[in-house]
Amino acid sequence: TMSILAKIAEIENEMARTQKNKATAHHLGLLKARLAKLRRELITPKGGGGGAAGEGFDVAKTGDARIGFVGFPSVGKSTLLSNLAGVYSEVAAYEFTTLTTVPGVVRYKGAKIQLLDLPGIIEGAKDGKGRGRQVIAVARTCNLILIVLDVLKPLGHKKLIEHELEGFGIRLNKQPPNIGFKKKDKGGINFTATCAQSELDSETVKSILAEYKIHNADVTLRSDVTADDLIDVVEGNRVYIPCIYVLNKIDQISIEELDIIYKVPHCVPISAHHRWNFDDLLEKIWDYLRLVRIYTKPKGQLPDYTSPVVLPDGRTAVEDFCLKIHKNLIKEFKYALVWGSSVKHNPQKVGKDHVMEDEDVIQLVKK
Repeated sequence: TMSILAKIAEIENEMARTQKNKATAHHLGLLKARLAKLRRELITPKGGGGGAAGEGFDVAKTGDARIGFVGFPSVGKSTLLSNLAGVYSEVAAYEFTTLTTVPGVVRYKGAKIQLLDLPGIIEGAKDGKGRGRQVIAVARTCNLILIVLDVLKPLGHKKLIEHELEGFGIRLNKQPPNIGFKKKDKGGINFTATCAQSELDSETVKSILAEYKIHNADVTLRSDVTADDLIDVVEGNRVYIPCIYVLNKIDQISIEELDIIYKVPHCVPISAHHRWNFDDLLEKIWDYLRLVRIYTKPKGQLPDYTSPVVLPDGRTAVEDFCLKIHKNLIKEFKYALVWGSSVKHNPQKVGKDHVMEDEDVIQLVKK
C-alpha cells in the first residue's frame, strides 16, 4: 500500500499549499474526491475475500447499545473503563493488547450498555498499519464514541483523533448532509440547488462526479453544503455517530478552568482515578444514546419495571418491540394495549405500526 500512502501524502500536501478561495474551490473539490477514493482503498482493499475485514476481532454485539472508547495511552482511558465497568482492562506497554480484552457491560436505567476499548486506532490505522482495519470495522458499529482526553493537553489530541475517525468515514455529532443524489442510466447530470451555495456550483459538482465515473445523476442541494458533504453522499459508506469528549484528570486544574470546560459542547470533565463526576458522564451517555425503554405487562399483573425492553430511537413501533423479543411473535400478534405518553387514553388499543415512547407500558394480545 505504500503507493497509496504516497499518493495520499502528495494530495494532502497539495491541498495544504492551495489557497482557499472561489477560484480554487473547483480544484480542491477534485482533490478531496481523489483523497476519499484512496482512503477507501486503504480501509477496504480491492478484491479482498468477502468477510476478511472483521477477522480475528469482532466482538459479538451484546446488550442494547455499544460505546467505543478512544484515546491516547497516557490519558487514563483504561482506568476510566475499569472504574466505570469494574472490568479489568489490561494496561500494557505495547499497542494492541487491549484488542482481546473482554469488553465491560454497564447496566444503567435498565439498559445493558457494552463498553469497548478501541485501541491503536490513532495515527496509522487508516494507513493499514497493525490491526487497525478490524478496529475500524468495530468502531463503525458503535452507537456512541467517547474520546478520552487529558485535560492538560486536550486540543492536539482531539484534532488527531477526529482526523483519524473522519478518515475512516466516521462523522461525529453530525447529521447526514441534506443532499438528494440518484444515479440514472442516461440524461446527464441534472443539478438543482434550492438555496444559495457558497462552495459548490454545477461545474464543481459535475467534475467531482466525473472523478467517480458518474455521468448521469440527479443532484439536489437542499442546504448550503460543501464538497466534502457531496463526497460523503457519493461514497455512501459514512456512519454518523454521536460523540462525547471526556476530559480526564480534572483534579489537576482550578475551579475557574473547570467552569470554562463545562461550557464546551459535548464535553464532560471527570477524574477517572478519583471517580469524580461519573454520574454526569452516565447521564450524558444516556442522553446521547437516545434509547427508549418499554415495560411489559403480563395480563392481570403489574408491569415489570425492573427489566425494560430497550429499543433504539426511531425504531420503537410495536412491531419493533415484538421482533426484539422473538421473531415469531409478530405472527401471533392480534393487538396491543399501551399505557403512556404515546397514547391519548390509558390504555389504548393499538396495532403493530403504533410508535411508542420512553417508559410506555405494553400488554400484547395474541390471536
